[in-house]
Amino acid sequence: ERCKGCYLCIEVCPFHIIEVDQELNRKGYHPARPKEDISEDGKGCTACTMCALVCPEVAIEVYRAK
Repeated sequence: ERCKGCYLCIEVCPFHIIEVDQELNRKGYHPARPKEDISEDGKGCTACTMCALVCPEVAIEVYRAK
């Protein structure tokens, strides 16, 4: 809910798995979100944290699977 739609995360994602959500969040922005179908290029999130590092709203948390 903190996303204000700057889309910096979309620009820096090396695997292009983040997209714009068509629904508005509570603040009235179209937030970024992970793509539902990430199999198009065969790679999913690698937890590189690039998206979280560039997010000015600190709206992204990345967790690595153990």
